[in-house]
Amino acid sequence: MPEAAWHTLSPDEASERLETDPDDGLDPEEASRRLDRHGPNELARDGGPGPWRILWQQFTEPLVLVLIAATIVSLAVWWFGESEEPLPYDAIVILAIVVLNAVLGFVQEHRAERALEALEEMAAPEARVRRGGEETTVPAREIVPGDVVLLESGDRVPADLRLVEVANLKIDESALTGESVPISKRSEALEDEEAEPADRTDMAFMGTAVTYGHGAGVVVATGMDTEMGGIAEMLRETEERETPLQRDLAKVGKQLGLLVLGLSVVVAVAGLVREGSLGGEVLLEMFLFGVALAVAAVPEGLPAVVTAVLAIGVRRLAERDAIVRRLPAVEALGSATVIASDKTGTLTQNEMTVRRILLGTGPVLEVRGDGFEPEGGFVDEAGEAVDPGEVDGLERLLALAVLANDARLLEEEGWRIEGDPTEAALVVAARKAGIHEKDLREERPRQGEIPFSSERKRMTTIHELDGERTAAVKGAPELVLDLCARIREDGGARDLSEEDREAILGRYEEFAADALRTLAVASRPLPEGIGTGKEPDPDEVESELVWEGLIGMIDPPRSGVGASVERARGAGIRTILVTGDHVLTGHAVAVEVGIAGEDDEALAGEALEALSDEELASRVEEVDVYGRVRPEHKLRIVKALEARDEVVAMTGDGVNDAPALQEADIGIAMGITGTDVAREASEMVLADDDYSTIVGAVEEGRKIFDNIRKFVRYLLTANAGEVLTIFGAVLGAGILGLAGGEEGFFLPLLAVQILWVNLITDGPPALALGVDPGDPDIMERPPRDPSEPIINRPMWIMIGSFGVVIMVGTLTVLDAALPGGLFEFAVAGEGSGDPVKRARTLAFTTLVLFEMFDVFNCLSPTETIFRRHTLENRWLLGAVALSVALQAVVVYWPPLQRGFDTVALSGGDWLMATAVASSVIVASEILKRTPLLRAD
Repeated sequence: MPEAAWHTLSPDEASERLETDPDDGLDPEEASRRLDRHGPNELARDGGPGPWRILWQQFTEPLVLVLIAATIVSLAVWWFGESEEPLPYDAIVILAIVVLNAVLGFVQEHRAERALEALEEMAAPEARVRRGGEETTVPAREIVPGDVVLLESGDRVPADLRLVEVANLKIDESALTGESVPISKRSEALEDEEAEPADRTDMAFMGTAVTYGHGAGVVVATGMDTEMGGIAEMLRETEERETPLQRDLAKVGKQLGLLVLGLSVVVAVAGLVREGSLGGEVLLEMFLFGVALAVAAVPEGLPAVVTAVLAIGVRRLAERDAIVRRLPAVEALGSATVIASDKTGTLTQNEMTVRRILLGTGPVLEVRGDGFEPEGGFVDEAGEAVDPGEVDGLERLLALAVLANDARLLEEEGWRIEGDPTEAALVVAARKAGIHEKDLREERPRQGEIPFSSERKRMTTIHELDGERTAAVKGAPELVLDLCARIREDGGARDLSEEDREAILGRYEEFAADALRTLAVASRPLPEGIGTGKEPDPDEVESELVWEGLIGMIDPPRSGVGASVERARGAGIRTILVTGDHVLTGHAVAVEVGIAGEDDEALAGEALEALSDEELASRVEEVDVYGRVRPEHKLRIVKALEARDEVVAMTGDGVNDAPALQEADIGIAMGITGTDVAREASEMVLADDDYSTIVGAVEEGRKIFDNIRKFVRYLLTANAGEVLTIFGAVLGAGILGLAGGEEGFFLPLLAVQILWVNLITDGPPALALGVDPGDPDIMERPPRDPSEPIINRPMWIMIGSFGVVIMVGTLTVLDAALPGGLFEFAVAGEGSGDPVKRARTLAFTTLVLFEMFDVFNCLSPTETIFRRHTLENRWLLGAVALSVALQAVVVYWPPLQRGFDTVALSGGDWLMATAVASSVIVASEILKRTPLLRAD
């Protein structure tokens, strides 16, 4: 038979099981033996991949492997081919790209390995314990099961404890459970064996913070056996998922590798058949073609441009208060289909606010204004604004709530609170009625106090009020009402009837149904001799009370969240609420911001626990609100959504959110209220903790993906033109007059020239495409299908079609510049004594101009380039001008002429090259008018 859960045992039973004495604690020698047996009280780490392993991983991506292979081949050709080049420029340039991307990737991933380190930092470094009958301070890592730990305000709980002594103890467990307010603790055992951690009020958990009171607890679990340890274990077992972009680029890399291999074999066989021998010169010649083909097929600039564009996206998002920690997450945001949002601080302000006040049995007043800013007013049931001074009993009720209260409201570069958030909400409501807590407390100083405790669930203070000593009581409505004999009405008090009690309880249920946290306020004029002395007797003071009213409060939604939820829905993105708070509270907030309807189902963690993974996967499409969820529940929800092929953006701020943040496609942590653990486990951090920022980030992510697709389309079209040009030159060498003569069979484009095109002249326009302003209707489209590749069928048609046009045009110019072949109207090269160099230079320049025209085709796969906003991207116009200028430098500057084997071209040459290159615009306009480029 399994042992009873710790929270169901009495303090004596828990101490007996642990063989310890709550008054004296463990003997030091016994503590030492237990330390040897249980090990240190710390979270285990497997260390993750070390720096060298992270660095090595940067070189194993498929696209990078293709680049490395091209580097090796290029270096071998330079070494064994007796090249005239003093250095292997091709190999150096490609290798520099590989190293640059490796460094960027290393920096990003190395930072991501700190999630578990942040968990360790949340553990208390030292703790006060009772050992051998004395209080002493020991390192937290040396605490063992059975130790008696002492807690007071400001302490961080060092291990999981069964509380044995409690004095007005409150603990902030939001980082662990998601509960938005500090929890009042007790020492009495609970009956519910299956109570969630958030409901185990007789327990204290590692990493949580004591905010009020003091107490003591017996250690029941240390290290990895704690609730925090369970989260650490989930973090260790949760693997980071690749973003859609990472998966797509890996697929492109593999496809290009196979393409290079296949084409190289075809070219080699064709060349060997033509030469008719396998001599060394022939093999070397074919090897040279292989290098040129590899360089032409691989978009060397793609990794660098992707990195640069993502980095630009990071800056744009930072301007919108979204800080991206991992570059690929920028694009992944644009693919999100579900936003799984936390409640506290994300959808809500994390500032408890009084919303409703019941005076006596009625009326009910609405309180306007949100958060801790004391702005707003009071509205009656007819919706009319009222003056607080003219509403019978309102100012008295608020004054009593402020007197039985320790919170303060401070204005220091904005409004902040000091003390319990629930009490602070009462102070803010009083300020809205013109009652300042500091002035009131000075005028009506506290003469006695019966502090709040989890057993009594109320707090009482004694003051001079209306000329007599008066007890101000606030607490749980059902308990305070039981102590009341009279009710405030028409400026006086009358007997409280059963009908009154039923009416009040009915209002209380209405408040609770709307997820309002409720506090009752009562008072009592104290007879002579009652409530005097240092410690007033609760039984004497808290009886025959006068019922004053009921106050309902809630953590209100942020301004603009509802509109953002609707905007996300219009973009095809579903928002769900996943909170550790009570399911009714979560459902009420979800209804208010438009995530769920009044009658929609909300699923509690306990019900979720009973579902199998398959059952949960079938329910996640229907349920929009989850409450009282534990860390493992959040993880299961994310996995269930991903099993339905959803791309999940998960938000969170606590330690309990970290495993789900790491599992999600995009983990989004809070920058203000978030823990270090949550931030380190995420891809993005919200500087303003606002849900609306996520929607703005999604819009930016969609623009970035569109732009990535534009420049991928552009770069691969250019590479297709280069590959087909070389391929066509090999297969059609005899027809085009490219074989024979002193030069023999030669490359139409040298590898170094192709590299120049891929990196230098193509680079600026590709980057400019990456900062294109995007289409205004981008948030009116559905999310991209996660299974849709970055290069879809219409893109392949564009790449292939424009590649053929570029090949035909470039080979036509090459053939026209040489004697023989299909065209016999070779233009004489003025000032050039080498027709082969001139022909190659002309083909080289034509290819560059083809790509300068083609970049405008790539702005849209379907819209004409003559659309109104084609010329709005001034960066693109400047980039094209820069690339043409750079090409002119290569053609005319002698040092670069030698390096790139070029000669000066005449004005007629440029005119011919420009005319031929512009044909790609004509081809594009024709193709865009066919159904071939429409997405499936």
